[in-house]
Amino acid sequence: MRTSPRLAEPRAPEPGRLAVLALVAGALVLGVVAWLAGWRVGADSAVYRAGALTFLRGDELYTHARLAALPEGVALPFTYPPAAVLVFLPLAALPAGLVWAAVTAASVLALVVAVRVSARSVRPGIGWLPVVALALLALGLEPVWKTLFLGQVNLLLMAAVLVDVLVVCARGSRWGGVLVGIAAAVKLTPLIFVPHLLFTGRRKEALRATVTFVALQAVMFVPAPRDAARYWATAASDPERIGSVHWIFNQSLHGMVSRAADGAPWALWVAVALGAVLAAPAGWLVVRLHRRGESLAAVLVTAFYALLLSPVSWSHHWVWAVPLAAGLLLRGARAWAAAVTVLFASAVVMLVPNGNGVEFSWGPGESVAGNAYVLAVIAVLAVLTARELRKHAPIS
Repeated sequence: MRTSPRLAEPRAPEPGRLAVLALVAGALVLGVVAWLAGWRVGADSAVYRAGALTFLRGDELYTHARLAALPEGVALPFTYPPAAVLVFLPLAALPAGLVWAAVTAASVLALVVAVRVSARSVRPGIGWLPVVALALLALGLEPVWKTLFLGQVNLLLMAAVLVDVLVVCARGSRWGGVLVGIAAAVKLTPLIFVPHLLFTGRRKEALRATVTFVALQAVMFVPAPRDAARYWATAASDPERIGSVHWIFNQSLHGMVSRAADGAPWALWVAVALGAVLAAPAGWLVVRLHRRGESLAAVLVTAFYALLLSPVSWSHHWVWAVPLAAGLLLRGARAWAAAVTVLFASAVVMLVPNGNGVEFSWGPGESVAGNAYVLAVIAVLAVLTARELRKHAPIS
């Protein structure tokens, strides 16, 4: 007598995946609590929603008038490229109080994804539980918790770039480069990964990223031609539109030089010159590291160079400290991982006197602490370049 085949028993959910769900659900619950308690969080996520509503109403985005639908106490302009509105449209369907909850939950998930992709590029067999543990530790870094507090999209954009460059492009997918193009359509800084793709021999992916970016921006000339023209004519080239560039929280070459030069208008050109000087070693490092199979390290060089080069890199843009610390730790460079963690967890840029032009009167010690992120990256680029030169030197 034949017995019927045994049905496969359902597999129990992996604890690591449950931990991810719990982390994201916790972020969502926290967002709902913030809404009910009336916490003043998510200023930037409120701008995203207001920008989407302004677009849907047919009003202009890039004027000096206050955006419609902004909550009381928030008077920030819409500083993103026109195509960013397309990404922010779903937020217009949410109640104002739930926007921060949605962006926070999505950002926490993006944080886990970024850690997962970074970790697997160094240690392919790593499980979900260590990834979640690293993501929880990352919440203590100033760029991360400030991104979450403001409701910024930094973690989402970083995750998109990492997934595209380290996973999609690495697999030779026909979709390689698309996520980079979308990320650049939301904020211009990810455009730096187009030359990254070129330098690492991925010409088709670089072309896709460029076409995606250009197509998304071009589309906006149909429903909002005046906004699209105004952004590219004036708003895109005005760094002061998003705040004083000399403020301590602008951790870029432009910010550092502007503080040292008492806000002189030539500070931008000096910063551009410094960026041009750093371009050669940064590009050389990217090529060397990629050819050696250190793809994450190559991506990080590009990301941190972009933070230096951008006219405005607020401290919360420096979420790239997360894959840097995770990669160093998993490679066994614990001392370096600890140094990165201490630097970005210390919130040193919040401890130095700042605001109302105080930056112009800093002494040497305050200047070092107040430019800590910028100086640290310059120093590391110098060390890495010297190390690679020694490896590259012929043996006599």
